[in-house]
Amino acid sequence: MAYYTAFLHMIQPEKNAEVLPRHIEYLDRLDEQGKIFARGPFADQSGGLIIYRADSFEEALQLAEADPHVIEKVRRLELKKWNPIISEL
Repeated sequence: MAYYTAFLHMIQPEKNAEVLPRHIEYLDRLDEQGKIFARGPFADQSGGLIIYRADSFEEALQLAEADPHVIEKVRRLELKKWNPIISEL
């Protein structure tokens, strides 16, 4: 299992509110399946970030491209593999 970051850059802020409930429902389902490590909007409202757990880049891309925000072209997807370094606090 690897981690993949999906940067969702805002393209259509006026359409965002309309699609947002479907986006959240989609991510909630993936969260229940253990496919999401973290998610949330950027504070400046320029988009958001999702960190997927997936077996391959192709799987992560499939998950990310099925997001209603991406399908509806509300946000532009940028997907990268992430190698987390977790330190103890």
